[in-house]
Amino acid sequence: MLRPSESEKDFLASYDPRAYAPVAVTVDVVALTIRDGALHVLLVERGEHPFAGRRALPGGFVRDETLDEAARRELAEETSMGKVHLEQLATFGDPRRDPRMRVISVAYLAFAPSLPDPRAGGDVSEAQWIPLNEAVDLAFDHDEILAAGLERARAKLEYTPLATAFVGPEFTIAELRNVYAAVWGEQLHPGNFHRKVLSVPGFVEDTGAATEKGGERGGPRARLYRAGNAQLLHPALLRASLRGR
Repeated sequence: MLRPSESEKDFLASYDPRAYAPVAVTVDVVALTIRDGALHVLLVERGEHPFAGRRALPGGFVRDETLDEAARRELAEETSMGKVHLEQLATFGDPRRDPRMRVISVAYLAFAPSLPDPRAGGDVSEAQWIPLNEAVDLAFDHDEILAAGLERARAKLEYTPLATAFVGPEFTIAELRNVYAAVWGEQLHPGNFHRKVLSVPGFVEDTGAATEKGGERGGPRARLYRAGNAQLLHPALLRASLRGR
């Protein structure tokens, strides 16, 4: 209970932080991109205990800095990746997620079409892009964090035109479908996808041109499209309605 004669200065002078268990804060980064038609995640090989030699997401302890600053610093130190758009993903605080002490991690997501090749630095011995299907048995709870980042990326394709950033300035609907298939990890029904894309106002625009060669399966030349001006997709491109048959 607050004592009327006690000032905040007096309270802080007598406050004992040892009354509570110590807690550390870290940041972890889920960086995703598409390479050779497949979704890849940026992983490092830990050079120190705990989990020495195991793959993990880039990250580390927060210093006297903001969370955003810590995420950018750790990504630069461990992978030499410079300016990358990061968005905060989620917070992970299972008491047993780190064997050293109670550590709460704030995860970030980077999902872009042209992320650079990494170079290992700091306390990691290796940094490289790994195909998503090989990113298993990661250190700490990074399998869970990666799954959350992947789901966020998949949802962004449902509700935003982000997929158009992964194709050229002019593209076919089949090329756009390949982006969705790579991120969602499943084959999509070509006809349904084509109809759904063209039904979303502002998602894509017809250029009036076509490819020089025939489209899929040697058919007629495919029409070329460019990104439209939509910021959000309405109606959304829901995965359930686009799966292959």
